[in-house]
Amino acid sequence: MFGISFSELLLVGLVALLVLGPERLPGAARTAGLWIGRLKRSFNAIKQEVEREIGADEIRRQLHNEHILSLEQEARKILSPVQEPAKPVTPVAEQSIAPAPAAQAVPAPTEPAPTPVASPAPHDPTLPPRAP
Repeated sequence: MFGISFSELLLVGLVALLVLGPERLPGAARTAGLWIGRLKRSFNAIKQEVEREIGADEIRRQLHNEHILSLEQEARKILSPVQEPAKPVTPVAEQSIAPAPAAQAVPAPTEPAPTPVASPAPHDPTLPPRAP
């Protein structure tokens, strides 16, 4: 991990034995081991917390993008013109070549056809605001 070889560890151990002495060296090694263990655990906990936060941010970003996409689709549905169904086309073979006599002609309806109601523009200031 740090690039320390066995010979370097042996040299550090001999210097520690000379400085601390044989009575205090086992206690110092135990204390050093406990501190190293605590540091490793705290670094691992921090690492896991950061990974969880990154995962949560990614999920939040994905949900936000999906919400925006659904809003775009709704806006397209609302703003796209409503297409009326096409009138059926009568084949030419069914139409007669000779015009029908005037007595047999069907009179035209007297009622005017209903006019489609156009939806108001979304920027019309007279309309109340829509709820999201």
